[in-house]
Amino acid sequence: MPGLEAIEAFSFALATLGSTLLEALGVLCILIGIFTTARLATKILKHRRRVVLPFIQIRLKFGLWLALALEFQLGADILSTAIAPTNEALIRLSVVAVIRTFLNYFLNQEIEAQMEFRERAIAHNYAPLFLLDSPTEFMEIPRDDAKPHSSHL
Repeated sequence: MPGLEAIEAFSFALATLGSTLLEALGVLCILIGIFTTARLATKILKHRRRVVLPFIQIRLKFGLWLALALEFQLGADILSTAIAPTNEALIRLSVVAVIRTFLNYFLNQEIEAQMEFRERAIAHNYAPLFLLDSPTEFMEIPRDDAKPHSSHL
């Protein structure tokens, strides 16, 4: 049927385009992650005396970008596997899914530990560790005018 072949060709082209776009977004996330992590590392080196465990902050910042890139890569692999499911594509999809799962699990563990550390810093009124309310802003260097804020509004 000629109509069915046209739909199949269109679906293949659309999935290929989607896969390519998702892979490009993954690369873009990694590049942005490198840039923002380098910027954070520069700030940490400038204000080193005020930051506790800067290596963890840098790792988490880059890890979040890597996790996002892996999400896009997983989407691209799913699309390409749906088009032409070869053994190589299935293995690649499985490997990316496993890496993404482990990375997200350990990132979440470290983020929870940092959030707990933040809460203890606020409870003990330790101003250099006061952070903003966003769960990812604990990775930024506090401003010089950072003041204790109350959790009671």
